Amino acid sequence: MLLVLCVDLDDDLGRKTGLSTPVVGRQRVEDAAVALATADPEDSDVNVLFQGIQVHDELLESEDEEVEVAAVTGLEGSDVKANRAIGDEIDTVLASLSTGEPVHAIVITDGAQDESVLPVIRSRVPIDGVRRVVVRQAQNLESMYYTMKQVLADPETRGTILVPLGILLLIYPFVTIASFFDVPGAVVLGLISALLGLYTLFRGLGLESAVDEAADRARNVLYAGRVTIITYVAAAALLVVGGVRGVELLETVSESVAGDPPAGLVLATLVHGAVEWFAAAGITSSLGQVTDEYLHDRFKWRYLNAPFYVLAIAIVLYALSGFFLPEGVVGVQTFYLPGLAVALTVGTLLGVLSTLTFAVAESRYPTGSDGENEQPA
Repeated sequence: MLLVLCVDLDDDLGRKTGLSTPVVGRQRVEDAAVALATADPEDSDVNVLFQGIQVHDELLESEDEEVEVAAVTGLEGSDVKANRAIGDEIDTVLASLSTGEPVHAIVITDGAQDESVLPVIRSRVPIDGVRRVVVRQAQNLESMYYTMKQVLADPETRGTILVPLGILLLIYPFVTIASFFDVPGAVVLGLISALLGLYTLFRGLGLESAVDEAADRARNVLYAGRVTIITYVAAAALLVVGGVRGVELLETVSESVAGDPPAGLVLATLVHGAVEWFAAAGITSSLGQVTDEYLHDRFKWRYLNAPFYVLAIAIVLYALSGFFLPEGVVGVQTFYLPGLAVALTVGTLLGVLSTLTFAVAESRYPTGSDGENEQPA
């Protein structure tokens, strides 16, 4: 069944004629159109009602299925309330149709503003077409006005257009104010150009969504009382200290070596000086993550492997880097082949033993999250 739906968003039909809406049926819609034309011949909704009658008659002749026409109205003033009112009237119209066939709608409006209700209509009945009826002399003017109104009402579009325009308009007053404080105008122009350029790049690369998501995650972490936010800050500080320690040790080793140190020696020095601090950062962050998992009832024994793995890797890297460094340098722990072998063995055994230990603990003492995941036999 096809339903020709005449939309009057601001309820001119009800307010000016006193008729109750919705109006269903060709004869009733025609009577309503005549009543509205009599009350206000200049109202564009008169054209909508007569256009709906014409479309109804054309479809009745060309289509084999049932065709009905109805007029629905909203409310004056508020677009949100008007859309809701139209949705309620559409529900009333659909309930009054005595048909077992699926209903499809042909929407008739008097301009771009009334088409804002299309999502409300589409949520209730499929739309096969939209016919806009506007007085020819006013069509371009109304469309342009409504487009500008929608652009200014949309926060995203408004920010994209109005913010750069506002910055450009502020150039002259800023330069004028700067001249009273003996600030060169070129400095002001440079700062405004930099701000405008950064804003353009920010919008062009779509970084606003990433920043909003990062801010939301940070706020959620703060409000959720997660330990990781503290351990991550501490780990970041330890990483910075480790980097500085590695650079300082590189300067010390470079002074003890004739000429420029080779790339291998530079890498070994940086690792040797920073690995202890990096390991402390890794252990700190992993313990914070394990604590959060425990507090949120998601703890598993295998999570405790992380700090032992970090410690095992740090032992191996510390001994391996010390094997390549010269002896007698302040801050360097030199390793010979036997010491390197012991360190590699200790690191390997530490990782293997921690894996086996927590695997056995997980099998014998399952945590709450393991018990939830177990399926009944």
